[in-house]
Amino acid sequence: MKLEPFLSGLCFGEAPRWHDGRLWFSDFYIHQVRAVDESGKAETVVEVPGRPSGLGWRPDGTMLIVSMTDRRLMRFSTGTLSREAELGSLATGQCNDMVVDGHGRAYVGNFGYDRHAGEAQRTTCLIRVDPDRSVHRAADDLLSPNGTVITPDGGTMIVAETFAHRLTAFDVAADGTLSNRRLWATIEGCYPDGICLDAEGAIWVSDPFGHRVLRVLEGGRITHSIDLAPRGAYACMLGGQDRRTLYVITNSGSGPAMADKRDGRIEVLRVDVPGAGWP
Repeated sequence: MKLEPFLSGLCFGEAPRWHDGRLWFSDFYIHQVRAVDESGKAETVVEVPGRPSGLGWRPDGTMLIVSMTDRRLMRFSTGTLSREAELGSLATGQCNDMVVDGHGRAYVGNFGYDRHAGEAQRTTCLIRVDPDRSVHRAADDLLSPNGTVITPDGGTMIVAETFAHRLTAFDVAADGTLSNRRLWATIEGCYPDGICLDAEGAIWVSDPFGHRVLRVLEGGRITHSIDLAPRGAYACMLGGQDRRTLYVITNSGSGPAMADKRDGRIEVLRVDVPGAGWP
């Protein structure tokens, strides 16, 4: 199995999402949310001064965007970007990825500490923002909560804890609260970043430092491992009209030094099992 080039010239892509017939993604060092159709035609949708990351949509079509550096959740509707919620009281590091569920609730991760400034690792929380704009602590003691998926029935959430080398699951109650925390999979030597779920319940995992993308079953068995060396995989999404195209965002490195480069790419692979659930 080999990925094929799809879109090049990105600065640092993040949070690919299949929505309304296009792949949407953040290019965060140039402060842009972009969308590209299956032919490869791309456009800039909105610029986010605080550096965009996680993306999602509420059932009414409102787009939500994580604003990393000012630790905010933004909304983009009818051509206007506005503040939805302040997250700084709970986020101990820059905000990052997000999943928006079928009820319009946004679950936002944050790094917890500044790795690039040499700060020591510490755990942080996952933040939930409800449609009424109220902000809640959804889960504690997560180590770099990153990519997040929700199963098609809305009942289970799985979070990638990047520097803990694991995927962690929770039950999701009707009011959005999380409980029954449990280990979904430990992946030794893997730093799970962006993830996406397929219809067989497997998770595709981007592993930036392992230079690969993996398909993992609950319990940790790896069914597919695609080598990308020397490039790293930072996020992935199952999209296309049949949701059988795996889009993988890759780059030559990460961190602030990437702001002056244009090494980012989106690469693609056709797979047998379609995407499912959220995002």
